[in-house]
Amino acid sequence: QVQLVESGGGSVQAGGSLRLSCAASGYTYSTNCMGWFRQAPGKEREGVAAIYTLGGRTYYADSVKGRFTISQDNAKNTVYLQMNSLKPEDTAMYYCAAGLKVGFADCMFEQHLYNYWGQGTQVTVSS
Repeated sequence: QVQLVESGGGSVQAGGSLRLSCAASGYTYSTNCMGWFRQAPGKEREGVAAIYTLGGRTYYADSVKGRFTISQDNAKNTVYLQMNSLKPEDTAMYYCAAGLKVGFADCMFEQHLYNYWGQGTQVTVSS
């Protein structure tokens, strides 16, 4: 089992920044794909960013490219999502997810490939 705990959400004005953290614990040795997803009220959950932990290859949704950065600290078993130039449309519940033994080319936003999910952290951006 892998446990994921997100933190760092909050309320900011448009143009501001937040950094989300996702701390993983448990049997993390087989997790090689970490992703951030978000779900706004009335909308489906969508992928935001993903990182293939063996090598650090990253993948971003078009809507956040150039504004968000996903990174990892292997020593701390933690994945981060640095969010800059936030917009009201970024308002959502943000979830961290971990995939086990995911192929290099598959570490993107196919949600069925992610085995574990966190409880989420709320991000609210006001105009």
